[in-house]
Amino acid sequence: MGMKEAYQDKLQAQLDEWGTEIDKLKAKADKAEADAKLDYYKELEEIRSMQQVAEQKLNELKESGNDAWEDLKEGTESAWSSLSSALKSAKSRFN
Repeated sequence: MGMKEAYQDKLQAQLDEWGTEIDKLKAKADKAEADAKLDYYKELEEIRSMQQVAEQKLNELKESGNDAWEDLKEGTESAWSSLSSALKSAKSRFN
């Protein structure tokens, strides 16, 4: 397995883990009081949007040639960082 494939596998595993965390947050939001529920749903919608961007970046990386993937790595890591920060923030608020 090359560096590109190992990197892709790492990113996919992280996306899968975050998907599970987002589902857990949604379950908590479903149980919240009405006012809080609206705030939680809005935040979850933003997180889902970030998740879609991250998935799109991963797909671009997968489709890139072996020479071009390094160039895409920075944008991918930026999307990962944004999603990670948003999830951490949401988890602290939902608890």
